[in-house]
Amino acid sequence: MKFLLIMHTNPRIWDALTEEERNEVMQGHGAFMETIKKSGETISTTALADPSQRAVVKVRGGVPAVTDGPYLEAKEYLGGYYLVECDSRERALELAALIPDAGVEGLGIEVRPVVYAGTADD
Repeated sequence: MKFLLIMHTNPRIWDALTEEERNEVMQGHGAFMETIKKSGETISTTALADPSQRAVVKVRGGVPAVTDGPYLEAKEYLGGYYLVECDSRERALELAALIPDAGVEGLGIEVRPVVYAGTADD
């Protein structure tokens, strides 16, 4: 079964961490990636830039309009994800608990089953 382990970020919470705490989280991702690589559960992973660097495209009346930065009033933003393949939901939850962001007060990892995944070759 494939699962998306979604990391949401909250810039206010991240900025409140000490540099040592932020480094610990980042280094923990290296250890987590090694764990799921060795177990053969890794499919892919992606980390996204800070929300202030994004652009939003909306088409209205056939005309695209581009705006910069966050367009929603939100506390949390998609920070990245791990796409894994494992035997069960329980294992996906175990893996999510190993992601260092799960240990940061105010953050968590969303676990969602994948119902379809395509590639450029499909």
